[in-house]
Amino acid sequence: MHAPAPEAARTGEALRVALAGLLDGLSPRQAAQATGRLIENYRGRTPTDAPVLRDRSDVVAYAAYRMPATFEAVRSALAAFRAAAPEWRPASHVDIGGGTGAATWAVAAAWPGGGPATTVLDWAEPALALGRELAGGADVEALRAARWQRQAIGDGLALPDSTDLVTVSYVLGELTAADRRAVVDEAARAAQAVVLIEPGTPEGYLRVREARERLLAAGLRVVAPCPHSAACPIEPGADWCHFAARVARSSLHRQVKGGSLPYEDEKFAYVAAARFPAAPAGARVVRRPQLRKGQVLLDLCAPDGLRRETVTKRQGPHYRTARDADWGDAWPPAAPQA
Repeated sequence: MHAPAPEAARTGEALRVALAGLLDGLSPRQAAQATGRLIENYRGRTPTDAPVLRDRSDVVAYAAYRMPATFEAVRSALAAFRAAAPEWRPASHVDIGGGTGAATWAVAAAWPGGGPATTVLDWAEPALALGRELAGGADVEALRAARWQRQAIGDGLALPDSTDLVTVSYVLGELTAADRRAVVDEAARAAQAVVLIEPGTPEGYLRVREARERLLAAGLRVVAPCPHSAACPIEPGADWCHFAARVARSSLHRQVKGGSLPYEDEKFAYVAAARFPAAPAGARVVRRPQLRKGQVLLDLCAPDGLRRETVTKRQGPHYRTARDADWGDAWPPAAPQA
């Protein structure tokens, strides 16, 4: 996907600065060791009544490891959502399993100049405390005003009936199948719009696919990334739908992650659905475009299924547009507004 809008870029940089301040008190070696343990825990099965983030050192390591990537993935999903519903603006937002608040930062960046009133729900009090601390120091009123509430995430979750937007990012994989269904169903019941993000793995895609089906059954319509609300045309086990977001990393963040590059690509799967009218993309670029001599090959998901479109140099402006297309973009791109 293309570079973020200026407001999102500023918010992302503010988040990285805030995280760097937290890490000042934690050596890179300590952070790397804690991060390694957390990664192993997250790869296993964690009961919803035993959160992995047990204390502040856990939460700081987690925030350094995951918040920038989660922010960029949610930001990308929200950008596609907003492109399909540019006039809609949420007044209220609930972030289910929001932890330290990466999705809340992304929502504030998506609707600058007075974002929605946000409530972050999570079962780990240390995560909520750190999220509150980070947001409280932000130069964004919507972040400073956010409510941070301890809440078990699963069956029995109850959301306010009048919620405009619900986000659920990197949470479904931590839940049992029954709790996943309960959370998605409650989000669909209560919200005008639901945005779900999971890791861009085959398993993450299958969780998003199942959630998509439940959102449709509840009466919502897909806004993004799909150009339709019909059944997903991908054969499970043969392929999976996912996208990538570029994540800038600070030098200390690179030490924590054990990498040398100043960036990484976060792979994610997502679905955004709504009860109000929207204009989904005519088609979506679902693979990195292939640039060949005099032509661009675009793998697309369209209302009639998966297909490849070849755009040649003879097509003039259309060809130049195709050369600028990126993985995850709408195709053809919307005409610029006057």
